[in-house]
Amino acid sequence: MGAGQVRAAGAARKVVGYAPGAWDLFHVGHLNVLRHAAARCDYLIAGVVDDDMLELAKGRRPVVPALERAEIVRSVRFVDEVVVETQPDKLQTWREHPFDLFFKGDDWRGTAAGEDLERRFGDVGVEVVYFPYTMHTSSTQLRRALSLLDPLATLAGVATE
Repeated sequence: MGAGQVRAAGAARKVVGYAPGAWDLFHVGHLNVLRHAAARCDYLIAGVVDDDMLELAKGRRPVVPALERAEIVRSVRFVDEVVVETQPDKLQTWREHPFDLFFKGDDWRGTAAGEDLERRFGDVGVEVVYFPYTMHTSSTQLRRALSLLDPLATLAGVATE
């Protein structure tokens, strides 16, 4: 049995999926990703990127702190487990929390980063599954709308991107 495969005595193999994200300003697009991911696996782990890693990746702090984002995601019925990611290497995350499927937004498909992810995960038997984003909403759009309502938020860096 390979990493990410869970087998109880006499039970069929369970497929474990992993859906990482910031999940900041949680919205219906996030819910759709988790819903679609859960439909593809038997057990869904959601990774919540911590505040420091998110700031390094996106150049800004999240609006909602990591522990609160983790609690929000944990309350979604499609999610079986939540882990807070404190380092950027998804292969290291896989070593600590084995999974069979890695879910990512389709904006990564065909990019150098996406191809590298597919190659690295392919080497350990993990399939990368891409999902389309919900086009009519995003955390970035929500940040911009909030900045229009509260100009002080813009000065504090809440709406920068």
